[in-house]
Amino acid sequence: MTGAGEDWLSDGLDVEGADSGLWVPAVDYVAGWRNARETADRLNRALLAAGFELSEVRAVASTNGEGRGVVRVAGWPDAVDRLAELLEELADGDGGAA
Repeated sequence: MTGAGEDWLSDGLDVEGADSGLWVPAVDYVAGWRNARETADRLNRALLAAGFELSEVRAVASTNGEGRGVVRVAGWPDAVDRLAELLEELADGDGGAA
């Protein structure tokens, strides 16, 4: 899903945050990133199953400054809008938060 070298990584969606190059010594970024990657992979599989292309919207693993895993959703506005509509439909139709 998120392995290096896959074509969808170079499709124009910038998924790096402003602080992506900052590292603090003695912070275990790898453990947080691993956890985030597993979750991002799960969300990416769900997006694919729902008919989305990972070149238009995808989950990306990252970490914050303390090394805690973070999953970011990156996408083109029209695809993210479709995702929001899908989530709103699920919330409205199944006793969700709406």
